[in-house]
Amino acid sequence: MVGPVRPGPAAAVAALTPKEVVGILRRHILLTVSMTILGFIIGGVAWYLLLIYLPKYTAETYLEVLSPVAQDPKTIGGPLTPKDIQYSYRSSIAALIKQQSSLEKLIDSEVVQETKWFKRFGDVRFEKHKCIRKAFRKLKKRFRAYAQRDGDYVVLSMTCGDRAEAAGIVNEMVRLFLASQRVTERREIQDKLTELERQRVRVQGELRAAEMALEEVRNRWGLADLEEARGGYFQHPITVRLNDLELKRNDLVLEVRQIQGFIGQLKELATGPITEQIERAVEADPVMITLAQQLALQESAHAGRLAKFGENHRVVRQTKELINELGEKRRGRKAEIAEMIRQANLKNAQDGLIVLLGRLEELEKMRDEAAAKQKDLDLGRVQYAQRVSVRDERQETLDSIKASIEDYKIMHDDPETPKVLSVGLAREPLEASSPRWEFYFPGGTVLGLIFGVGLAFLIELVNDLVRTPRDVTRYLNIPLLGVIPDAAEDRQVRDIDLCHVVRQAPYSVISESYRRFRTNLKLSSSVESLKVLLVSSGAAGDGKTSVAVNLAATLIAENKKVLLIDANFRRPSLQTIFPKAGAGGSGAEGSVFGLSSLLMGLCSYEDAKRANVIEGLDIIDSGPLPSNPAELLGSFRMEQLIKERHKSHDYVIIDTPPVLLVSDAKVLARLVDGTVLVFNAGTTRRGAAQRTIREMREVNAEILGCVLFAVKAMKGGYFQEQFKSYRKYQALQVAQLT
Repeated sequence: MVGPVRPGPAAAVAALTPKEVVGILRRHILLTVSMTILGFIIGGVAWYLLLIYLPKYTAETYLEVLSPVAQDPKTIGGPLTPKDIQYSYRSSIAALIKQQSSLEKLIDSEVVQETKWFKRFGDVRFEKHKCIRKAFRKLKKRFRAYAQRDGDYVVLSMTCGDRAEAAGIVNEMVRLFLASQRVTERREIQDKLTELERQRVRVQGELRAAEMALEEVRNRWGLADLEEARGGYFQHPITVRLNDLELKRNDLVLEVRQIQGFIGQLKELATGPITEQIERAVEADPVMITLAQQLALQESAHAGRLAKFGENHRVVRQTKELINELGEKRRGRKAEIAEMIRQANLKNAQDGLIVLLGRLEELEKMRDEAAAKQKDLDLGRVQYAQRVSVRDERQETLDSIKASIEDYKIMHDDPETPKVLSVGLAREPLEASSPRWEFYFPGGTVLGLIFGVGLAFLIELVNDLVRTPRDVTRYLNIPLLGVIPDAAEDRQVRDIDLCHVVRQAPYSVISESYRRFRTNLKLSSSVESLKVLLVSSGAAGDGKTSVAVNLAATLIAENKKVLLIDANFRRPSLQTIFPKAGAGGSGAEGSVFGLSSLLMGLCSYEDAKRANVIEGLDIIDSGPLPSNPAELLGSFRMEQLIKERHKSHDYVIIDTPPVLLVSDAKVLARLVDGTVLVFNAGTTRRGAAQRTIREMREVNAEILGCVLFAVKAMKGGYFQEQFKSYRKYQALQVAQLT
């Protein structure tokens, strides 16, 4: 344990860990085994006594349950019924047998009322209602009826103290139930026949109404061929004409869209540049050809004259002017002819569009007429199909009702009309059904084991001592600074005073535990802030003085100077643990000065102190018992004493009275750097420990943590493995030293 053990946030409600459960079982293994053996013996004795004096006999028989599905009596065999349906039907039969009315009929029968089983409930002549009520409650427990999962039977059984009566009661139930089922089933069949006759008359009337409705539809629409074509090989002429008109319309709409697009292109060509196609048409014009020939002739003459006369000659200029004039005529003729061609093309396209739109309008009228006729045809067909569906449904229903009537008439006269048949009478049982040794011996053993385990946990849970580090973490919610084992667990300290363990048995487990406590105390806060320590406990005898003295011993082992103050005026102990020189070791003689004398001003610090009782350890005894201990400990002189010794010593340790007995410790807690509480694992209860912590916190005491004193090693618990490991380690260390 390197650092102090601090509680988690949910420590107060932590559950038992598997390791703790195993530890509890190991600690109480003898109790658990004893209870298990005792349970085995009790189970065997109970079985033997019940077998001799209160045996129970169970008689049983079977009822065969036929298929619940109604089969045609005219055919042999029939369809297979699913197993789940069969089992559900068998379960319903078993429920009918166990229902209250069936059990009451069984109790009312003379066969049952003559049995000793029934007579033990009283005299039926004087208290009939009471006897029947008792018998019913008992019969409900002892009489069983259940369905087999994989078989075709319902098992009936009765358990009582007489063999013959058990069989007789079961057989009587079989007789009564079969008779009841036979009457009930025939009555149900007759009721169904009556209901089916009423349905047949009603359905026949509905069938006639459906035929009249079909004729009404034919007359309303004036159409004789309302039946839908079978297989898709025939279509009504109206449908054919409508489809044809739709196709023509679609084609015409496509042509209109195409010519509308063409007109748009022609409009763009009429205002745009002349296309190559128009130019070819223009060049084919006779006038354009003549002008082209004249232009070519003049250009040839112009070239000859230009070469002969020069550029400024009059003839050359006339020829050039003539060429320009012919070019202008040619361009004008070209523009005129191109415009005429484009306008003619646009006009022709617009005329074609008008024609197509007229045809489309006429076709739309024809299509609307055909669509109206098709709509009437569709509506007529829908109504006709609805009427036909109703007629066919009524016809099928009527045929089914007639077939059911015939089947139920045959079933009414069928000898196997009840779906339940008896397979034989119940026989008297040859051996007792209860008690059974295979239940009592294992059952007693298991109950003994459970009782033993439960008793072990009860003992553990009732024990409210603060025994283990987990108890500190779970219930006290303060850091655990150290765990000191019980002296009986460590052989090396059996003849040593517990206050001198660290000095006289340095290699013992207890001594090592005190050193761990010292280390954890240092790690719990900074070294500078832990100069003055107060050691206290909740009650007397918890071990606080031993902890304080041994803590001082571990500190002076580190070459620290320690002052140990005995502030327990009522039960001082340091003068006994460290006897004064010249007192013969009794501590009853010597100087009478002590802490009380110092605080009352009767002596100086040097007079009250015993220097170097052990090298590095100074002690201030408690001194004479004052009349006002709490006031002295809370006085200004005590505060000054602590401040002065804080400077001259490395550590000041104050041993105080128990917190729950007097208020001295609470008064001092305000003056020290920190408080260490000591709890005895063998005597300190959780409530006392919690109250101690609460009272210290009420005065704002700085609680550094606690020390768990006199902790015993438990099976599966704390120190069990630690003792073994430490002893092996110590033996190895001693062997190396020698």
